[in-house]
Amino acid sequence: MPDENPHDHADPMNNGSVPLRPLREHVADSLAHYLGQLNGSAPCDLYQMVIDQVEAPLLQAVLDYSDGNQSRAAAILGLNRGTLRKKLKAHGLHE
Repeated sequence: MPDENPHDHADPMNNGSVPLRPLREHVADSLAHYLGQLNGSAPCDLYQMVIDQVEAPLLQAVLDYSDGNQSRAAAILGLNRGTLRKKLKAHGLHE
């Protein structure tokens, strides 16, 4: 059995009532669905597209979870507050 990443199951919003499916499985499913819709066409710059599409909702979800407290959100994300603010501005999420 491969080693499990403890972050795969770390969800503070789930109080143990529902078994957690690792986030990577949701991402893999979404990417398989997306690639399947391309009908054989090759995607361009897929890595950057995924990062751009995932980062904004990640930042927004963590900001919502931290009640808009950027210092707390930055700590949850493992970023310094300046980096978080830069990313929020880049995604049009700054206040």
